[in-house]
Amino acid sequence: MNERPGIVLTATALLLGMAGFLGHGVAVHLRNGGDEDPGSESSYATRILDRDFPGGRPDLILLAGTRNGVDRPLAARQGRALAARLVKEHGVAGVASYWTTRSPALRSRDGRYALITARLSGDTRAVQRAVDRIAPRYRGTRGALRMRIGGAAAVRREAQTMVTEDLTRAEAMSVPATLLILVFVFGSVAAALLPVCVGMVAIVGSQAVLRALAAATDISLFALNLTTALGLGLAVDYALLIVRRYREELTGGADRCAAIGTTLDTAGRTVLFSSVTVALSLATMLVFPHRFLRSMAYAGISVVVLSAGAALVVLPALLRLMGPRIDAWDVRTLIRPRRRAGRHAAPRYGAGWVRVTGTVMRRAPLFTVGTTGLLLLLGLPFLNVRFGHPDDRQLPAGAEARVVQQHIREGFSTGGGAGPEILVRGATSAGLAPYAARLSRLSGAERVDGPTGTYTAGARTGPPDPTRARTGDSWLSVVTRADATPAAAERLVRSVRDVEVPFRTYVTGPTAESLDSRAAVLARLPVAGVLVTAATLSLLLLLTGSYLVPLQALVLNALSLTAMFGTLVWVFQEGHMAGLLGFTPTGVIETTLPVLMAFLAFGLSMDYGVFLLSRVREEVLRAGDHRTGVVEGMRRTGGIITAAVLILAVVLLSVATSRTVGAKMLGTGVAVAVLADAFVVRALLVPAVLALTGRAAWLGPARLGRVPQREPCR
Repeated sequence: MNERPGIVLTATALLLGMAGFLGHGVAVHLRNGGDEDPGSESSYATRILDRDFPGGRPDLILLAGTRNGVDRPLAARQGRALAARLVKEHGVAGVASYWTTRSPALRSRDGRYALITARLSGDTRAVQRAVDRIAPRYRGTRGALRMRIGGAAAVRREAQTMVTEDLTRAEAMSVPATLLILVFVFGSVAAALLPVCVGMVAIVGSQAVLRALAAATDISLFALNLTTALGLGLAVDYALLIVRRYREELTGGADRCAAIGTTLDTAGRTVLFSSVTVALSLATMLVFPHRFLRSMAYAGISVVVLSAGAALVVLPALLRLMGPRIDAWDVRTLIRPRRRAGRHAAPRYGAGWVRVTGTVMRRAPLFTVGTTGLLLLLGLPFLNVRFGHPDDRQLPAGAEARVVQQHIREGFSTGGGAGPEILVRGATSAGLAPYAARLSRLSGAERVDGPTGTYTAGARTGPPDPTRARTGDSWLSVVTRADATPAAAERLVRSVRDVEVPFRTYVTGPTAESLDSRAAVLARLPVAGVLVTAATLSLLLLLTGSYLVPLQALVLNALSLTAMFGTLVWVFQEGHMAGLLGFTPTGVIETTLPVLMAFLAFGLSMDYGVFLLSRVREEVLRAGDHRTGVVEGMRRTGGIITAAVLILAVVLLSVATSRTVGAKMLGTGVAVAVLADAFVVRALLVPAVLALTGRAAWLGPARLGRVPQREPCR
């Protein structure tokens, strides 16, 4: 392929155009949520309640406000008219309003606001289309009423819109910043453009893959954040490594063909091992049943494969076609006009890394203990982690759906939010009433609503509700106290599940879904850990030919995650820096997001570990001396890993500027992880540990870990 670069690049351009056409507007085909376990009790109950009780679990909430009170004749007449009109909308399965039911739960305590709730039919895409169609018709001033649109479906729709807009802004921020860093690293604009081109191939290709996958299975909207961060970050990393090595070979006197061959044998081999390691780390998330994690695995694997493929196929074709023009637009001549850089000249680098590495290796015990202690200290806040379910507060304070929910929290009797909901099977009305009364006496329950009436502290306070499914199933809804903490909500769910009755009950609701999701994660986490450990150790054994180095890399990579986990709790759970980052802390962390971040950050950390260890191994074999090989390997890769990490951190932090809390957590947390890995683990801890192990680090099968030799160019 290197012999015909024009064919490769023409084919790439054609495929890229097709991918751009296919992936355009991919966001509308992706779904929000997916953090629940589809095989759990709560998921089963949710599906049955949604199917058989369309009026009981509203997707859409219309908040109607008026200064003169919602009970005034004009407001009441217009409210009933809006509810009657909403019933006739296509896709609406059921409607309830304060003016038709006179339920106190649908009227604010001050009498200025009332609710109209609607259940929408169909799957997630049908619900989104219904929201897009209905919301503009009811939003704004309607006679005496000022209408706002909220509810779970509106929250999901606003989050989807924000993710799409924020990704466009993140790309507009990160691409120019990446190019500036690359120009600084290479000194040449032409060389700097190559990694950016590879990154664009990976991003556009990944969006096309997501569109194709979305036609076959549910893909989380959050996957777009992952493809942007990984697509630009990894592709630039791989291209950076290859271009730097290619220029080294040219500087050493090799011709263009030999330079490309040696580059692919060394840096290309590293890229191949690195990409397989990252892909396997992300593929491990397929062990979990959650749609969110599985779609992240699909997205991650595709972007890694495309990044590596572009770096190993498209980039060599570009290098061969450009030839000596790789140093075109050399900015060093602008800084030092009297001293033009030589042909293919790579800037001198690495003296600082030689000094740092020498100091670390001379005081290896001190740096090993000190850096390990620092990383463990940064991870201490994670001991206080509390997991929970995301709600409307994932949106910024001014978002309409969040404003509606905030009004409900503060002004309505149901302000405590959705508590446990129970699907009841095989119970008569006579058996259901005592059960509802028992639930209302549980600690943390404010009242229980159901077909037999409303119960408060065991006494019925409302009339019976005739709503009942055709199948004979029934339902109960436990309303929690307004000041209920996440821990109290979890205790209430466990208490509800512990109540013994002679009929079948299935408990759902946000807290129940969070508990079931957490149980599914904990049950499968050991399997995922074993798989990623085995894959990582096997690949590093093949790469380095050592038994000990893979074990060291595994432990040190795990240490690099501590800073990320500590940051998650300290910042996003406890709320430190909430004002600076622009979010509202809820006191909990969504269960599946740390899992995604752990496998993603582990893969990226191993990516940089492969960069370093492969070059160290190469230099050890060349010099025949362990210490010289470590110092030279650090000199050759220290600057390039630092540049790669800075570029990835810029991309991740641009994602962190998103208005949704989940994207902020992903960008901020993984940026902290890769920065800690580069500046603490790779710069200090790895050379310190290698100094302690000495030549014993390279004991292993003699045939493994050696760089293959290529036939001379002809």
